[in-house]
Amino acid sequence: MRFRQIHLDFHTSEVIEQVGNKFSKEQFQLALKEGHVNAINVFAKCHHGYSYFPSKVNAQHPGCSIDLLGNIIEAAEEIDVEVPIYISAGLDEKYAKTHPEWLIRNKDESTRWTSDFMNPGYHELCFNTPYLDELLLQIEEVVTLYKPKGLWLDIVGVRPCYCRTCVAEAHDLSLDVDNPVDMIKLWEKTYKNYQQKVCDLVERLNPETHIFHNSGHFARGREDLWSANTHYELESLPTGGWSYDHFPMSARYIQGFGVDFLGMTGKFHTSWGEFGGFKHPNALRYEMALDLMNGAKCCIGDQLHPDGEMDLATYRLIGQAYKEVEDKEVYCDGVKSVADIGVFSAEVIEGTKMMSEFNNLSDSGAVRMLTEGHYLFDLIDDRSDFTKYRLLILPDKVRVDKCLADKINKFIERGGKVLASGESGLARLDGSNEKSDERYDAVNDASYFKLDLMVTYEGKIPYSPAYIKPEFKLKSVDSSSYVFYDESYKVEAKGGEILGVIEKPYHNRTYKTFCSHKHFPTSHETISPAIVMGNSTCYMSWNVFRDYAMVGSIIYKEIVQYLLDRMLEKQKSVETTLGSYGSVSLMHQEEEKRFVLHTVYAVPVMRGRHINVIEDIQPVYHIEMKVKTGKPIKKVYLAPSKEELAFSNKDNAVSFEIPKVECHQMVVMDYA
Repeated sequence: MRFRQIHLDFHTSEVIEQVGNKFSKEQFQLALKEGHVNAINVFAKCHHGYSYFPSKVNAQHPGCSIDLLGNIIEAAEEIDVEVPIYISAGLDEKYAKTHPEWLIRNKDESTRWTSDFMNPGYHELCFNTPYLDELLLQIEEVVTLYKPKGLWLDIVGVRPCYCRTCVAEAHDLSLDVDNPVDMIKLWEKTYKNYQQKVCDLVERLNPETHIFHNSGHFARGREDLWSANTHYELESLPTGGWSYDHFPMSARYIQGFGVDFLGMTGKFHTSWGEFGGFKHPNALRYEMALDLMNGAKCCIGDQLHPDGEMDLATYRLIGQAYKEVEDKEVYCDGVKSVADIGVFSAEVIEGTKMMSEFNNLSDSGAVRMLTEGHYLFDLIDDRSDFTKYRLLILPDKVRVDKCLADKINKFIERGGKVLASGESGLARLDGSNEKSDERYDAVNDASYFKLDLMVTYEGKIPYSPAYIKPEFKLKSVDSSSYVFYDESYKVEAKGGEILGVIEKPYHNRTYKTFCSHKHFPTSHETISPAIVMGNSTCYMSWNVFRDYAMVGSIIYKEIVQYLLDRMLEKQKSVETTLGSYGSVSLMHQEEEKRFVLHTVYAVPVMRGRHINVIEDIQPVYHIEMKVKTGKPIKKVYLAPSKEELAFSNKDNAVSFEIPKVECHQMVVMDYA
């Protein structure tokens, strides 16, 4: 995959005439050159259901009389811009109107995306109906005519559906229609059948064509649902509902699979379909820096005007970011992340549903804490190689089955360490997400994992909020009892060192019992150990990571960072004076015999009610770095400028100063 892609949306209503009438090969090429673009995803069929070429199996857009798709492909390829082709798979408003029996239905027979036809918007179609046959004909035609480098199929995934076809098949399979756990077997079967038929068709027609099925989010732990992709594209528009939390979580997970992937944002101020909306150039610079530091290639979404003329202001905007990417990409290809910590994704255990759940709060809180503390980490699942890490974090909700418990215990036996919180470590029944309050026999004597730490679970604490009283001093606030808001758990400690306790408030807040404006203060009565530390394991008895994602208390972060630093025993691979708004990552380019340290610094601010924007990029100066690479470093220099830095080697670490970080600065460390 190339580093500088455009996703060129073209969802064009049938009421618009003279579609593509201003398309000019020269003007199109000028825009791509202004934008430093070397790949562009263009439309064969959009959400409205119409094709943009003379199709024999689908209706061409009534306002388009030319082969707009063919003209765009010719113009792009003439200047060596790669052209994957987009087909709207899950949305086709033309068929939604002519074949409403093919629509996905909720249990009350309302439709998805837009609940009825009296409101403007799209309606999603079910792949368990004859619509799938029509879609396969459209795909066959596009692949046969254009032999594209890639095929991009949008709005797909496992979808709850109670259309008549799905309900009838559920009865045939003896599934309980009123039980979603039962019905998901059918919904997953429907999606996997779609994937298989599409992949078999494309493989037969043109094996060189890459395929990507876009669901808007990669559900962690569900490789069976996204392994049909030849590469991965992480749709994640920070201002479009995904937030700035989403991409780093997805990238830190996907990069472990060793497959080419890119991050997809948009040039829009808000989200898809916004004509006339623009990000500040610094926002795109920052988002491209996040891509590169997380091992991803880059994609920026745009939307072509119905008349086919490219907006040059957009491509001058994009060009400011992509010029930087072009200069840097040689240091960003073929990289592998270096990490001290593996964060076991809570989403793997809890699952995910729609957009509102794309940012699992326990994962999000853990990623924020580690990023702000400049720890090197990956987001992992039960198939990951735990031996790569010094320490595992199990955030809040990572209940275990016997297989996972055994794997964690082997990791501990080999010298690894585990930090867990909340329900993590409690049992899941084999092969399901059903919960139990019993631990597996594989965990000795009902301990919290085995070896040195003995903690038994006694149930949820019935107070919210409650208080934590650490036995150690925090950096920013003197010793006190600190409020926390999420669920906590009563445990008994039979071993290890108690580093903090949970204190109860006088009462929960009710209409009969309330105090002050918010909640009761602590009664100073201890309910349970809050933090128990052993030689290899540490347990925190509340959902600290989810709590941090919700309220962002500095107290929670400083408690976790104290525990991490103690468990890592000063073996943290990167130490820096960069502030908490800054991010770091360390990538290994093994073929080039070099490490690339990424530092990124910018401050998103709230503008409007729900939009975080980046406008000002304030440079930071004289950043001290100490990096443990395990290799004899012979040269340290800035990239892409190649300005050499003075450095010293001591205690198996290389130390140097970065003179200035303005949004993104890479430092290359060559070794012999």
